[in-house]
Amino acid sequence: MNNNKAVSREDWFQAHKAHLAREKELTRFRERIAAERRELPWLKIRKDYVFETEQGPKKLADLFGANSQLIVYHFMLGPGCNHHCEGCSFLADHIDGANQHLSHHDVSLVVVSRAPLAELQPYRQRMGWKFDWVSSYASDFNFDMQVSFTDKQIASGETTYNFETRPRTSKELPGTSVFYRDESGDIFLTFISRARGGEALIGTYDYLDMTPKGRDETGPYHGLMDWVRLHDEYCDRPKTKSDCCD
Repeated sequence: MNNNKAVSREDWFQAHKAHLAREKELTRFRERIAAERRELPWLKIRKDYVFETEQGPKKLADLFGANSQLIVYHFMLGPGCNHHCEGCSFLADHIDGANQHLSHHDVSLVVVSRAPLAELQPYRQRMGWKFDWVSSYASDFNFDMQVSFTDKQIASGETTYNFETRPRTSKELPGTSVFYRDESGDIFLTFISRARGGEALIGTYDYLDMTPKGRDETGPYHGLMDWVRLHDEYCDRPKTKSDCCD
């Protein structure tokens, strides 16, 4: 960090005023991208996916509740996995606050993992999360959404994620999928976000980006693995990289 930036009040004012024009440019660009996103074509969902929930089995249509729009966050947690992904948990920490408002604006939000419900509930309780977390263990949902991969796919070296097909070793990857249910009950996949697209849902990064040190991800991985912990595990011990259920 440069410690030699102190200038006169006038120079400070002029520099920040000039930068504001760039900030406004970014805001307008973001609005244009959001408008383009809403104009993307939709894909009709033809499978009758069933999920394991605390209220019993539910179909994809049931996850909408009374709303016409559904956001699904794909949390990396496969069957029998004893590692809790710091990145997914970091994002999940931001859900409940937003959900207080989304649920009143025609949007339902549900977190989905392939691990059975009995493996999800203890971790959800530990973290204190209130959002609905359901299991897609008995369906092809995560595989069809291209966030989970079979042993055969991994062995073939042809796994498709974020519109790119290449070799991968992870059986589970994160992402967000957005659906719309029309008046006739038909369901459409309207948008997906994968990989770093999830950063848009992490408000902590917006706070950090305003600070002098920024994200300060200067460790060996140059990303959130350098510093993010599960929110009940922050301490001073060194961080070791862990594969999320590869």
